[in-house]
Amino acid sequence: MRLRPGQHLRRQNDIRAVRQQGSRVDCGAFTVWWMARAGASLPRACFVASAQAVGPAVLRNRARRRMRETFRRHQDLLPPSCDLLFVARPSVNQWAFARLERTFSEASERIRAGSGPRTP
Repeated sequence: MRLRPGQHLRRQNDIRAVRQQGSRVDCGAFTVWWMARAGASLPRACFVASAQAVGPAVLRNRARRRMRETFRRHQDLLPPSCDLLFVARPSVNQWAFARLERTFSEASERIRAGSGPRTP
């Protein structure tokens, strides 16, 4: 599956809402902030790699590509009604891709478990 245009989380207000109101899952090489939303058919994602955390442009671009590909390959493990914000750490470019995928799969299970209906 590929990322459709509707799967890109682009608006600043949406990204800010995920960061401020969402939950965080630490994946070691990156952090995933997620927030459930109503009436969605596909998960949306935003990928952030800062110069301070990751380094120069070549490394930032590589970090975003690796996170994007991990999300693309395993988006079916996520609930369709969530917004995700991936924040890279320096080790995202040092880990083997299989390790990134395994870590994201484990995080997806935690997100799926936390996205169910909540009881008061």
